[in-house]
Amino acid sequence: MPEKKTDKIVKKAQRLLTPALVFHSEITVKRASGLYVTGTDGRRYMDFSSGLATANIGHCPAPVIKAAKRQMDSLIHSGCIFYYESEVELAERLARITPDNIEMFFFSNSGAEAVEGAIKLARHTTGRQGIISFTGAFHGRTLGAVSLTSSKSWYRRRYHPLLPSVYHSPYPYCFRCPMGKQRDMCGMDCFDYLKSILRHQIAPDEVACVIIEPILGEGGYVVPPKEFLSSLSKLCSDEGILLIADEVQTGFGRTGEWFASNHFGLKPDIMVMAKGIASGFPLSALGASRSLMSKWSPGAHGTTFGGNPVSCAAAIATIDTIEKGRVLENARAMGAYAMKRLKAMQKDTPSIGDARGLGMMIGIEFVKKDGSPDKKTLDKIMASCLSKGLIIVECGIDKNVARFMPPLTTTPAQMKKALDIFEEALFE
Repeated sequence: MPEKKTDKIVKKAQRLLTPALVFHSEITVKRASGLYVTGTDGRRYMDFSSGLATANIGHCPAPVIKAAKRQMDSLIHSGCIFYYESEVELAERLARITPDNIEMFFFSNSGAEAVEGAIKLARHTTGRQGIISFTGAFHGRTLGAVSLTSSKSWYRRRYHPLLPSVYHSPYPYCFRCPMGKQRDMCGMDCFDYLKSILRHQIAPDEVACVIIEPILGEGGYVVPPKEFLSSLSKLCSDEGILLIADEVQTGFGRTGEWFASNHFGLKPDIMVMAKGIASGFPLSALGASRSLMSKWSPGAHGTTFGGNPVSCAAAIATIDTIEKGRVLENARAMGAYAMKRLKAMQKDTPSIGDARGLGMMIGIEFVKKDGSPDKKTLDKIMASCLSKGLIIVECGIDKNVARFMPPLTTTPAQMKKALDIFEEALFE
C-alpha cells in the first residue's frame, strides 16, 4: 500500500524539526478558510483552536490577504532604516481601540517579545528591578518571559537561573482556590497574599511592575473576580508600580470586547498584544502612555523585523474587519449561546466541574468523582471530537481544561454543529 502524502510530511517533520516543538495533532493541512481547515487527505475540520486564538476572524480572511498582497507590491521590510505608512497607520488604529491612556507603541514579532519589551520598559523607566507575576500565568518562553511564566514548571525546567527579582502571587482561580477557600467564603485571600509579598519579600518601592493576564490563558481559562483586578489596579497606583496587562491571548475581540481589560474597567500602564492582532502574520505590540514612553531613551530597545510592513497592513485590515463586520457583537452572542449549552451539559454529567469564560474564550474543566482533575476523560473527548471533524485543544496545569476558542465570525449553525459534536463525544 503506497504511503500517504500526509504520512510522508509528518515523517519528514519528525526527522527535520526539533522534538522540542510539539504539535497538537498529526493533521497535515493543505488549505484553510474561515472556520475550516482541510487536510492533504481531503478531510475537513472545524478549527475551534483558531491557531491558538490567533485566527480571530477566521483563516485566510480575504480583506487581510488583499491588504498583505498590496503591501508586498511596494515594501516588505524596513529594519528601522526608514519610516513607512502601514506602521504609523496601525499605531493610530491601536490608539483608537485601546484604553485612552495607551498612546504610543513598540512593535515586535511575538507575544514573548512584547512581554520582554514591557518588562524592560518598566525597569528602565522606574529605576526599580522587582517584578510580580501570578501562579498559573503564561507569558512566553524566552528567558525573561519564562521567568514570569508558572502555568507549568516544565516550561522552566533546566533553564535556571532565571531572571532575578521575580515574585509569584496566587492567581484568583476560584474553582480551585489556591488559598483553600470555597467560592462563597472567599475574602480576597489571594490579594492579601500579594500584599504579604510586599511586606515580607520585597518593598513596594523596589517593584517595577506587576504583570497579569486579565483572563488566565494557558493556565486554565480562568476569569478572575472583578474586585481583584480593581484592588490590584489601586494598589499599583498607590505604590507607583506599573501595571502590565498581558492581552496576548485575550485581545482583539476574543472575549467579546476589544480587550479583556474592558470587562473589568482596567486601565493598565502598559498593554501587551499579539496573536489576533494580524490574523496570523507575525506581529505584536506593547503600548503605554506618551509620558511613560518618553522616558524610554533612544536605543534602549530595538528590533529588526518588528513592525514588518506586511504584518502591519494585515493588522490594519484585521481591525477594519472587526469594526465593520459587527464581529464583537457576534462573539458575545455566540459565546453566550455556547455557555448556555455547556452549562446544560454540566448539569447532566459530573465530569464537567466548571464551564467558564467570556465571549469566545471558554474553558470546560473536567473532573473525577472526587473533584480532582480528569485529563483522561478530556483526552478521550478530544480524540472523539477530532474523529468527528472538530479540533479542540486543552490547557491547565493538569491538561484537564478544554479550550473553546473558535473564530469570532463563527455562525449560529456552525456553533450548533460544533456543540452537537462535543455533546455527542461527552456522552458516548
